[in-house]
Amino acid sequence: MTNNEPKLTKKQIAILEAATDLFAEKGYAGTSTSEIANKAEVAEGTIFKHFKSKKGLLLAVVSPMMVKWLAPMIKKDLNKVLDQEFEYIQDFIRAMIENRKEFIKKNLPMLKILVQEIPFHPDLKEKFIEYVGNDIFDKLREIVKYYQDKGQLADMKTDTIIRTVATSILSYIVARYVFLPEANWDDEEVETERIIQILESGIIQNK
Repeated sequence: MTNNEPKLTKKQIAILEAATDLFAEKGYAGTSTSEIANKAEVAEGTIFKHFKSKKGLLLAVVSPMMVKWLAPMIKKDLNKVLDQEFEYIQDFIRAMIENRKEFIKKNLPMLKILVQEIPFHPDLKEKFIEYVGNDIFDKLREIVKYYQDKGQLADMKTDTIIRTVATSILSYIVARYVFLPEANWDDEEVETERIIQILESGIIQNK
């Protein structure tokens, strides 16, 4: 915390921690301010005194988390893969899948909130793109161009390829670790190779 930021009281911290747990468990719409108050052991009016509204509380939970914690962590974590050189695009994608799986396992509660709420709150989406997306996308565009020049990716718009690969990876990971962890999943390596096979039938060119 910097000197320019107000110091949180014990009640504010308790409210934020309770909201984080409940938003992750039940979603924003499924969580009432009375539940948050009960879990934080404060009066419900205390929430409105400090955060004005439930939406204000959501932003208080998510925005600082994206600015101070999630955005730098995502960038640092992704750069472990983005800064490596892989001979084949398939190996790059395998590394990306493994990287994202480990990241989600370590940071599940906060990521559940983001996955659940970003589609319904445009201001959260804008903040996420602002703090996480822009420079990562620039790197990904360079990587796509590199594999296109090697003849390993189809001659499509780079952003189309990025969206296709990202959707394939994230839909699997979010389903497996966030929404459907109890489903009858195959071995992780098998699931990864299925994603590669699907992409090989579309955007990836044969070696």
